[in-house]
Amino acid sequence: MWKPNKPCQLNREFDVDNREKPIGVFDSGIGGLTVLKEIINELPYENTVYLGDTARVPYGIRSPETVIRYSFENTTFLYSKDIKLLVVACNTASSVSLDFIRKNISVPVIGVIEPGVKAAVRKTKNNKIGVIGTEATVKSNSYTNAIKNMDASIEVYSLSCPLFVPLVEEGWTEGEIVTSVAKKYLGGLKDMGIDTLILGCTHYPLLKTVLTEVIGGDVRLIDSAIETSRKVKMLLENLGLNRENNFVPRREFFVTDSPERFLKVGENFLGEKIEHIEKIAVSS
Repeated sequence: MWKPNKPCQLNREFDVDNREKPIGVFDSGIGGLTVLKEIINELPYENTVYLGDTARVPYGIRSPETVIRYSFENTTFLYSKDIKLLVVACNTASSVSLDFIRKNISVPVIGVIEPGVKAAVRKTKNNKIGVIGTEATVKSNSYTNAIKNMDASIEVYSLSCPLFVPLVEEGWTEGEIVTSVAKKYLGGLKDMGIDTLILGCTHYPLLKTVLTEVIGGDVRLIDSAIETSRKVKMLLENLGLNRENNFVPRREFFVTDSPERFLKVGENFLGEKIEHIEKIAVSS
């Protein structure tokens, strides 16, 4: 198993000044902006720092060991920004890296799987839940195990949709090609009679319009980003770390490749201008 060269197991004493520290968010690419957007909606005055590992996207085709290494390298970078909380906004990383990260970092860590699962179990009426995600997420059985732990009677149907991530990274979120790919992937899930579908990748909420059209409006789409943002808010309030003033927040963005592409898609999605973006290299 891969091990970091420089563990960031530092103990921090939280005080009032820590409320001003940013929330750190990382993803394999642009998909984590779905989580960041909801965090901003829920907590508009919080400072944030986002890292998109655009040079190494997608994570879903990598081995677990590689995903853990990438995830910890991202974590180490964000930790250096003096964050007060880390959000692992990548389902693949949450599936295989969350425990490792929590053991090697002293700030609170939130993944995107548990919040989405809780919402899906709460909303299903016929106890048939579909999960779509990357190959690595589906193979990890993270969603299935989490759902079964909450309610063993629920039937879970998981499906990997590897083409969705590159489509979103290219900014292709609607149109004939995307619809055709969605129909190819989702036909089997429709036949299973699911009434709830977990979007098990942070890129997938950007495809909501097409997914709803293909799977049908009677199937509830579970966006983990919304549920995760609520958990972030609750945790900060419980720890007394929520930022209490309404001064203009700091928003920083970092990518490991091609800031221009990230800006084009990211600004359209966030609905606001990205003022600070920087290309960086991450390492362990």
